[in-house]
Amino acid sequence: MNYPQTLEFLFSSLPMFQRIGAAAYKANLNNTLAISKLTNQPQNNFPSIHIAGTNGKGSVTHMLASILQESGFKTGLFTSPHLRDFRERIKINGQMIPESFVVQFVEQYKQDFEIIKPSFFEMTFGLAMQWFSESKIEIAVIETGMGGRLDSTNVISPLVSVITNIGFDHTQFLGDTLQAIATEKAGIIKPGIPVIIGETHPVTAEVFNSHASNNQSELIFADQKITLKADDPKIKNGLLNLSAHINHQELKIESPLVADYQLNNISTVLATSHVLSSQYPAFQSLKIEDGIKKTLTNTGFTGRWQTLRQSPLTICDIGHNADGIKAVVDQLKSLKYSHLHFVLGVVNDKDIQSMLALLPVNATYYFCKADIPRGLDAHQLQETAKMHKLIGQVYPSVKNALNAAWAAAEKDDLVFIGGSAFTVAEVV
Repeated sequence: MNYPQTLEFLFSSLPMFQRIGAAAYKANLNNTLAISKLTNQPQNNFPSIHIAGTNGKGSVTHMLASILQESGFKTGLFTSPHLRDFRERIKINGQMIPESFVVQFVEQYKQDFEIIKPSFFEMTFGLAMQWFSESKIEIAVIETGMGGRLDSTNVISPLVSVITNIGFDHTQFLGDTLQAIATEKAGIIKPGIPVIIGETHPVTAEVFNSHASNNQSELIFADQKITLKADDPKIKNGLLNLSAHINHQELKIESPLVADYQLNNISTVLATSHVLSSQYPAFQSLKIEDGIKKTLTNTGFTGRWQTLRQSPLTICDIGHNADGIKAVVDQLKSLKYSHLHFVLGVVNDKDIQSMLALLPVNATYYFCKADIPRGLDAHQLQETAKMHKLIGQVYPSVKNALNAAWAAAEKDDLVFIGGSAFTVAEVV
């Protein structure tokens, strides 16, 4: 097989949650364990950091990878979903996995996959671990897919576990209460391994305290450990400027991830870096400030409050659940503009009502459907949005919607694209 044929096999033969939703979900680790055995347990050949959470885990993962890379470590990075290229999910020092390795891996194990019948994510995780092992990386930063306890990535034994936050998402799989979701995420906590929690919440803190105690794991709440303060000016040369205090040490943080919601993520990154540097001698000289500043250039991270055009100002963000949309709306309120043009596309298994209830009514909406089976029909989205007094027209594609928004926008207006990672993927 060549690379296009290999991709076709991956996308068409293996169930892919990002495309088809619930049918791809596997409620156990059996397939992942089978692939790990088949490939001789490659995940055990290098240290790792494990990151779960409802929102923010992508930002935290990429910032930590950048810090480690900037500190001289050959760093593997496993994330999901991809926005444009499948290989975005698997990188070493910012470089995507070679097409040739993807082809070789699939050809080598194709017959075994036909027996194991893994999901797309299970196979992708096995592919990443094999490449990382053969490439002799020095550390990997590994982001969970959906949950934690039953996530394919939960076969690793990390140096530190990280849970960014807990919110309502994927409730049909993880539970419909914050306690239930926190319990699933807390499944990544391993015996004796320190765990960082990004945000303290009274409902979920009890869950994390219980799991950490049962595993005799040190538990650190990042927002209690780190003090962050915005400098004046807060944004300078396109960077978010912060002063951070940790253990009587002050750091000057310049972050290319400028949205206000990144403050929680940065606190989580700082707390995790502190644990790494204080508990593991190999990581005692981490270049935290340089690493955060170079996150985008080191990792190729995109889609988080990203400016696409200056006139009219055009911004996209992949926020795709109620908490993510709230963060987007709060950020929009901080900007000055004449009128908001909102290009909106969502997937059909989210709590659409909760998301739409948060959106501003004094905007013009451009309803569209991302080009995936899970995308919600744009006409259905338009009708549901009317219930929340959100008014706009339907467009046949995300790009058509964006072009219409640009055509209608005056120079002092703001164009925003969001609602789903898959909507954003078509414009970045």
